[in-house]
Amino acid sequence: MESKGFVEIDDVASLDRFILESGERPAIIFKHSNMCGVSARVYREVSEVARPVGIVVVQHARAVSDEIERRFGIQHETPQALIVRGDHLLWSASHYAVKAQAIEEALTAANGNA
Repeated sequence: MESKGFVEIDDVASLDRFILESGERPAIIFKHSNMCGVSARVYREVSEVARPVGIVVVQHARAVSDEIERRFGIQHETPQALIVRGDHLLWSASHYAVKAQAIEEALTAANGNA
């Protein structure tokens, strides 16, 4: 997981793999809707994050979205960004609160709590 960019998460197994491959580092997950103009703008913002971002396109991976909601105890929204470590939700934001800078700051805070 060295490179920057989006990593598609299209089933629960790939969600588990993405989180596992992050090891002790927090994993970034972005829930995106192809049908939403807000999500399209936020997609561009999230593409600026300097770490790999797992992307869940809800139209193609609704089961993954449902599993994220269940596992992390968070209400479904799109666009939505989460920072997780293992099965623990460290940070989340939705809609226009999802900014590359906010994600980077949350990562810094999460790494301080490792």
